[in-house]
Amino acid sequence: MTDDEARLRAIVTKRWRIGIVLTAVMTVVYFGFIALVAFDKDDSGTLIADGRVSVGIVLGAAVIIVAPVLTGFYVRWANRVYDPAVKALRSKR
Repeated sequence: MTDDEARLRAIVTKRWRIGIVLTAVMTVVYFGFIALVAFDKDDSGTLIADGRVSVGIVLGAAVIIVAPVLTGFYVRWANRVYDPAVKALRSKR
């Protein structure tokens, strides 16, 4: 294996690791929210903010917000690290 192939393999491995970690985080957040709503209805139904909104609604909104935040993290990493590394390897050809 050439040095360029080793670098490409390393950066692709890093991309997979980041993808798997972000997927795992989103899965835990989502299924954690679903489990809370399903198995702890009393706590998820507790009203907050002067009785205007429940904890479940706030956590549901947080789940919705986590997805684009994680996507933004990945896009930022890809733009700053992955894409320049692949471009540098391609320019050597």
